[in-house]
Amino acid sequence: MSRLEKDDNFGDWYLDIVERAGLSDKRYPIKGMNVWTPYGWKAMSNIDRFIRQELDATQHDEVCFPLMIPETEFKKEKDHIKGFDSEVYWVTHAGLNELDVRLVLRPTSETAMYPMFALWVRSHQDLPLKVYQIVNVFRYETKQTRAFMRVREIHFFESHTCHATEEDAQGQIDEDAEMLSRIAGKLCLPYFLSVRTEWDKFPGAHYTVGIDTVMPNGKTLQIGSMHHYRTNFSEPYEITYEDENSEHRHVHQTTYGMSERLLGAVIGAHSDDKGLIMPPDIAPFQVVIIPIFSKDNSAVVLEAARLLAADLSGQGIRAKLDDRDARPGSKYYDWEIRGVPLRLEIGGRDIEKNVVAFARRDTGEKGQIERGSVGEGVRLILGMISSSLMERARASQESKLQDVASLDGIPEGRVVRFGWCGCEECGHRFEDTQDMKILGTPYPAEKGYSGKCIVCGKEAAQPVLAARTM
Repeated sequence: MSRLEKDDNFGDWYLDIVERAGLSDKRYPIKGMNVWTPYGWKAMSNIDRFIRQELDATQHDEVCFPLMIPETEFKKEKDHIKGFDSEVYWVTHAGLNELDVRLVLRPTSETAMYPMFALWVRSHQDLPLKVYQIVNVFRYETKQTRAFMRVREIHFFESHTCHATEEDAQGQIDEDAEMLSRIAGKLCLPYFLSVRTEWDKFPGAHYTVGIDTVMPNGKTLQIGSMHHYRTNFSEPYEITYEDENSEHRHVHQTTYGMSERLLGAVIGAHSDDKGLIMPPDIAPFQVVIIPIFSKDNSAVVLEAARLLAADLSGQGIRAKLDDRDARPGSKYYDWEIRGVPLRLEIGGRDIEKNVVAFARRDTGEKGQIERGSVGEGVRLILGMISSSLMERARASQESKLQDVASLDGIPEGRVVRFGWCGCEECGHRFEDTQDMKILGTPYPAEKGYSGKCIVCGKEAAQPVLAARTM
């Protein structure tokens, strides 16, 4: 059992699980810049693979832009520089020489990409332009750092698109939401989509849709966002196209980004006091095989276990044979911490019966699979595990959502939903008095809502969600 319990102290439990499962090493001598260990990197790479599949299937092209951005380009969009000025890292020297123009380590890539977009886009035939990259970004996180959730070097996915019209750009936001649904399904993660308030939207955006999931302590974790820019960036960066009437127009732009917080959310949503519980689609190993042998049958059992591992691997299942010289109980413990979805055991009696024993990590359920149909049986169980994890996470999120009608007695450990008139003064009053953040209005907008602003009592056209955040 873990030294710490998830329900009693989520923050410390989380850090303990990350360390004991070997997902990340925080001992690198720069705070907030952690080392990805092999197990953690395998999980993140599997998440990246699903992101790439979705972007490639929707005609996005992968690119890789330089890490550093000239200050001259970074400052072209005034709201953008204002939003990031306290978070960026500056490069001021090359060797002993002071640079004529300071360089920024990218906090995000709008200002790196858009000078190039101005060269790439010339005609309406060049549109839509849809690119993405998976890179590291750097932000000076001033709060307490926490692996995957709050770090200063961030593994980051970002897509950037250019469109002829605002309507086309809006269609891209809707396509992003569809891709998100499929990606989150692989991670078994429920989430809220909320249009952020004006004071909390991405610097330079026309509007921002935040992607939030609920952690077991009732706080929300933002795992990504989608931004509609209109022409807020294309005008300062002079990204224009010639339309069918030979008139030059500014493009309308969007971005969509998610980070390694996806892995942090998976850990928080699914794991327990024993360790990780990894969704099968992203688990570095979907199955671990434990040979159970005695001195007189060790060679036979070990060979059967190797054949089983080869059989599963040949069917595209990520299988790991644990043939270490250690007791089975010790192996169970090690892989339980690492959250491998399914444990298979094979011993002398199993070989005689032509079966393989299994144990599910999520429920602890045990049983047997016929050896001749082990691949089919394993896939069936992995699918059941995925469905169970999503159902359980969705139920947990719904249990933490509560409607409130008064500022008195706002509950702890809940995401609250209430009417808001949209007035900034009322929004700030709620946040300041409740020590909570307004996440925003539902995306897409909720139809037929009727209610009163929780602060001033005026009619509210839409409800909002609010929560304490990680």
